[in-house]
Amino acid sequence: MTSQAFTQAVNVPNLRDWLREQARIFGFDDLRIADTQLGFASERFQEWLAEGRHGQMEYMWRHADLRADPQLLVPGAVRVICVTMNYLSPTINFEHEWRRMEDPSQAVVSMYARGRDYHKILRNRLQDFVQVIEERIGTFGYRVFTDSAPLMEVELARKAGLGWRGKHTLLLNRESGSTFFLGEILVDVPLPLDQEEDSHCGTCRSCIDVCPTRAITAPYQLDARRCISYLTIENPDAIPVEFRRAIGNRVYGCDDCQLICPWNKFAKRTQLSDFAERHGLGGASLLQLWSWTAVEFARRHEGSAIRRIGYPRWRRNLAVAMGNALRSEELPVAERVLMRAALRSALTDADALVVEHIEWALDPS
Repeated sequence: MTSQAFTQAVNVPNLRDWLREQARIFGFDDLRIADTQLGFASERFQEWLAEGRHGQMEYMWRHADLRADPQLLVPGAVRVICVTMNYLSPTINFEHEWRRMEDPSQAVVSMYARGRDYHKILRNRLQDFVQVIEERIGTFGYRVFTDSAPLMEVELARKAGLGWRGKHTLLLNRESGSTFFLGEILVDVPLPLDQEEDSHCGTCRSCIDVCPTRAITAPYQLDARRCISYLTIENPDAIPVEFRRAIGNRVYGCDDCQLICPWNKFAKRTQLSDFAERHGLGGASLLQLWSWTAVEFARRHEGSAIRRIGYPRWRRNLAVAMGNALRSEELPVAERVLMRAALRSALTDADALVVEHIEWALDPS
């Protein structure tokens, strides 16, 4: 950065408070500042990779060095401006979510994915935010991120004091639980640092006990290969048979560890229309979503994070959920008949991945 910008940055009165006020104007709910030193977190990440817990997320391996040192992403960066943005729609009710998971005919989509793609929303707002900062302190070096580059976002947010790591490895905050997205701006400005937050999980292990696939293998340890979010989103191949029954009717992601967390009693509701539910994803049945053609899938999920998994994976996930429904005594006979017919009629045109899951769904053994 220029010497003028440096001087302005370190001498702006109440700069941290000003940044937080501006962040809220752009729709962010909190802002804190950390340095770029990751310490033991990078070592733990390397151990996690060595154990193969990342599954087929090969990009984790490819860019492991960048994740370990943010300065490799932005040479000269000395601070990370970390922000949160709540995504929980006012229409979402946790008790209702639990009831829908118990209804085998329903299709459960993770709460964060029912609105527009958060990547674009946060990135655009962060870019606009940077312009306002430059107007205040002058030109500086920066780069914005939101789950879009090899950056240890949760660890940086923890260092910045936006919360603490829950035993499920997500970030938790006393005022807003865990239902928020993270965004970052790496800057070469020596902004004042914030203090880290103490952990407040205590002896609670609700998230560990509720996990359907036992993906949380111990406090603060997650095996992505067992996680339903990984299996239904990141995993490009067949879903391992050993996990299919546990997936239940979750067709995109999983919220169980968040729904059960006591701190999410304080989850804040978003006022941003971008995260409002689209196309009835909070109340759709399996048969409704199965009826979508590839064209309808692309159109309805335009601007959604769901679109990136593609139609075959979408159908793969639905087939597993429908197989679980057919194995449930709670499924009404009429729906059972319709579901079997819908699955059989799709066999002719489905690709090999989907066919394998349809055949499993139709096999009662």
